[in-house]
Amino acid sequence: MTTDPAAASPTVPARRAPAGAAVLREDVTEAIRAAVLDELAAVGFSRMSIEGIARRAGVGKTAVYRRWKSKLHLVLDLVQAFAADGLPVPATGSLHGDVRALLEAMSHVLRHPVASAVIPDLLVEAARNPEIADAVRGALLDGERRMAEGIVSDAVERGELAPGTDSGRALDLAIGPLYWRQVVVRDEVPPGYLDDLAASVVAGLTSAAPGRT
Repeated sequence: MTTDPAAASPTVPARRAPAGAAVLREDVTEAIRAAVLDELAAVGFSRMSIEGIARRAGVGKTAVYRRWKSKLHLVLDLVQAFAADGLPVPATGSLHGDVRALLEAMSHVLRHPVASAVIPDLLVEAARNPEIADAVRGALLDGERRMAEGIVSDAVERGELAPGTDSGRALDLAIGPLYWRQVVVRDEVPPGYLDDLAASVVAGLTSAAPGRT
């Protein structure tokens, strides 16, 4: 997720861009991002092209390539904007509370039109191309893994989980059902579902001996 750059110090003049350097207009950038979503909805990732994106955005191809070197990087940039990377590790004081907070954050991400439109196509492409698979893994999983590792580590320190508890299992137990319901089946999340799922995840983690598969 992006943040505003820090303001220049009042005692130090702001650095000027080099003469002749291109200034990337934010309105053009946002128009391109919106065009990507429209293009994905119309033709899917495999048939999506920089030419089609530029045409929808009302810009030249050069404007797209100044910002992203390929359509994959453009789409991954959108996905990363709605992934868990940058979200703080939950710190509710209990394993159930932390798992519930993780589920709430991920459910929000998966409900977003960007995620629902892009993730399935990216996973199909990742199965065909190892380079895409590595990029998708970094965009979709790094933030979630960091959150799961933090949740498990805090729970171990509190004595709620045994040392050696697999944080990957925690992530599988939590995110797997959510992904199936919201992305594959495309069902609504009913009231109480996240509470029940959090209880199931906690029960699964506390009953499993570390190191077992």
